Parts: sequence; C-alpha cells; structure tokens
Amino acid sequence: MKISDTVIKETRYIALFSIVMSLFMQAVYLIILRRFDYTVLLGNLLGLIIGVGNFLLMGIGVQKAVEKDTDDAKKVLRFSQTARFFGIFAFTVAGVLIKCFDPIAVIIPIFFPRIAISARQIKK
Repeated sequence: MKISDTVIKETRYIALFSIVMSLFMQAVYLIILRRFDYTVLLGNLLGLIIGVGNFLLMGIGVQKAVEKDTDDAKKVLRFSQTARFFGIFAFTVAGVLIKCFDPIAVIIPIFFPRIAISARQIKK
C-alpha cells in the first residue's frame, strides 16, 4: 500500500513542529532545570517517535478506512485506534521504567502532535 501524499505532508508538518518543540524542551531542561544528560536526549527521542509515529499510523488507518465501505471503515478505525493506544502505552511504560530514558522527557513529546494540530487550527 502506498501512503498518500496528504498523510506524508501532514506527518512532515507534525514531525517538524514536534522537533522544534523538543528543542525548546531541551532548552528548558538545560536552562531552568539545570539538568541535561543523555537520558533527557534519549527520552525526548523516544517520545518523538511515539508521538509522530502515532500520528503517521493514524493517517494510514484513516487512508485505509476511506477505501472501505461504512461498516468495514468503522472496524478499521476501531482496530487502528486500539492498536495505537496499546503501542503508545507499551512504549511509554518502557520509556518510564528503563533507566536510560528520562521519564518526563518521554511523556511530554507525546503531546507535541496535539499541540501542532491545535496551533494550525488557531492559525487558520
């Protein structure tokens, strides 16, 4: 299956916005918290992968659903949402429990795509 150009374009926007927000978060760790080590970087990276990956998989799920009839589309979207939720949960728990990741730096970037979507709506 080929990923649509719209999904790729929107995912790029989300990824770029999330990277900028991650850099800002790194600066906050450095300046305000005076704590900046490899665990913050790794946690931030894992959180970015979780957040942006979730958005990409959501776009792919919607793309698949559009190609189906109504009942099948609902099933595809329900499965996609459930699978993404468990994936987010599993990777977040792993990021919090494994000592090479800063737990806060794992959790915060997961919300960056939602902020990007809201910022885009406000801008329009």
